[in-house]
Amino acid sequence: MASSPTAHTAVRRPLDTARPLDALRCDIGGPEPLTRVVSDHLRRLGATVRDGGPGDIALGGGEFAPVLARTAWGAPGSGIEDEATAQAVTGVMAVHGRRHGAPRGLAVEYLATATGVLAVQGLLAGLVGQARGGPPARVRTTTADRAGLLTLSQYLAAAGAEEPEAVEHAPGGPPFTSADGVLFELETLDPGAWAAFWRSLEAPADAIRAGWRPFQFRYATACAPFPVDLHEVTRRHPWARIRQAAARSEAEVCRLRTLVERAAEDDGADPWSLSALGPGRPTTTAATAATGDRPLAGLTVLEAGRRIQAPLAAHLLGLLGARVIRIEPPGGDPLRGMPPACAGISARWLALNRGKEAVEIDIKAPGDRTRLRELVAEADVFLHNWAPGKAAELDLDAEHLSTVNPSLVYAYTGGWADRIDDAPMGTDFMVQARTGVGEAAHPAGEPPVPSLMTLLDVLGGLHGTEAVLAALLLRERTGHGVRAESSLLGAADTLLAPALRRAAAGAEPRRPAGFRHPLRTSDGWIAPSDTSAAAAAAYDVTGMCTEDALDQLRGHGLTATAVTTDLSALHHDPRLSGPIGRDAHGAPAVPDPWSLA
Repeated sequence: MASSPTAHTAVRRPLDTARPLDALRCDIGGPEPLTRVVSDHLRRLGATVRDGGPGDIALGGGEFAPVLARTAWGAPGSGIEDEATAQAVTGVMAVHGRRHGAPRGLAVEYLATATGVLAVQGLLAGLVGQARGGPPARVRTTTADRAGLLTLSQYLAAAGAEEPEAVEHAPGGPPFTSADGVLFELETLDPGAWAAFWRSLEAPADAIRAGWRPFQFRYATACAPFPVDLHEVTRRHPWARIRQAAARSEAEVCRLRTLVERAAEDDGADPWSLSALGPGRPTTTAATAATGDRPLAGLTVLEAGRRIQAPLAAHLLGLLGARVIRIEPPGGDPLRGMPPACAGISARWLALNRGKEAVEIDIKAPGDRTRLRELVAEADVFLHNWAPGKAAELDLDAEHLSTVNPSLVYAYTGGWADRIDDAPMGTDFMVQARTGVGEAAHPAGEPPVPSLMTLLDVLGGLHGTEAVLAALLLRERTGHGVRAESSLLGAADTLLAPALRRAAAGAEPRRPAGFRHPLRTSDGWIAPSDTSAAAAAAYDVTGMCTEDALDQLRGHGLTATAVTTDLSALHHDPRLSGPIGRDAHGAPAVPDPWSLA
């Protein structure tokens, strides 16, 4: 590792290494559940990794001074000590449980996974800053509670908005069941296709009309209380008939796959891919632009993103110092008006897009595509999540844009990464269904049900940021432009890795029955830590208030915490390691996922 913390120029390496962390080494310390992903992803990026060391995570070598990171569950004394208590405090149990009508823990290590990916981002950003001439960064600490707030930022924003939700929070939602017992997910973004699908199955007209709005808003609300008539309709038809109805209507259906099925087809691919675009040009950014705290300062990211995945990826790049310019259609992003609003702007939209600049461009118009290419010529990153094939159709794919900017990092955040034959539409809930996330999210003995939290859109956005940072570092080390691709499938693979290993070994891949079910009190819910859950279940706390129930469990040496059920109460929750604030529009704003020391 470098002996001096002074700024320096990265050593150019031959392109055939193709891995941004080649010749670097990393010593990893910290809680194993939080560092599992860190260790795996750094190895995949080329680093030599030594696990199980004391202290922090230290990554460096060659021309790089050590970059330091730290992971933790939460602030000392907060009572957040594992996945279960982190989910309880941050509101994950409340949001995931909306479809069930009561708080429910995710049976996967969702916040530990997000924390690990964020920690890798901090390490890569520190190396990018150094490679651009900046000083070594201070230690970046990533905590599971801040990761949880980030994953729920849209739900938190809506809870703190000036107006109510457009759709009631009530139990219900997919999957549907066919007459022959097939559980399946349904997806369409078109109300006409929705209506045609149900008419083909002879559903009542009033149920079709009443069902569309909650179905459409389930991404935003994490519940879909549509009429039970729709479930009854699918139970009258065999799976073959349902598939025919989907084909005729241009809606899509996907059978819920098991973890055993997914393990059998798992190709072990990296969750992102990096490939060279060709020799670049010298970086024109001033060497003093990068700072230890803002390693991407002076870089420009063009983002043409829809919904969550790409906008979140760009949002995180902005937090690291990049200038982010959104490419929006004429008239602006229609999601700016999605209720509920703060000062006339969608609170959910602000959660992912506050602080970004915007340029309106009609990508279907030749003149506007010329304008876009002019912007690309001066940018460092072009990031999008358009439908598959759309960029190539418009001559806006990597091979086209690299001709106007050979140093470009061209980043695509998609659904399937061309790794699954006959894959359905690449949306969050369809990928959950196809990969077994729906089964893993619930413990044994419960039907597989994709979470109506946008698990993979968010985790896919985190992977998108990680891929861009890896590509920027590879660009600095090789002098070439880079194409970076990440996907919802890659996010699912990262999340499911422990369960898929159990399935491949012939063990039960799901958690045991009742796993992460919080305990009801007289005035709320409490969640024991995973190690205390079995013993805590022996105590009847239903007649106790939450405070007394916690005192009883703690008096017996058990760990538990109150479950957050009102997201707006998180603004004043002393258990959090960082405060939730308000932006210039009055919308709730979660703390940055990294703190600096």
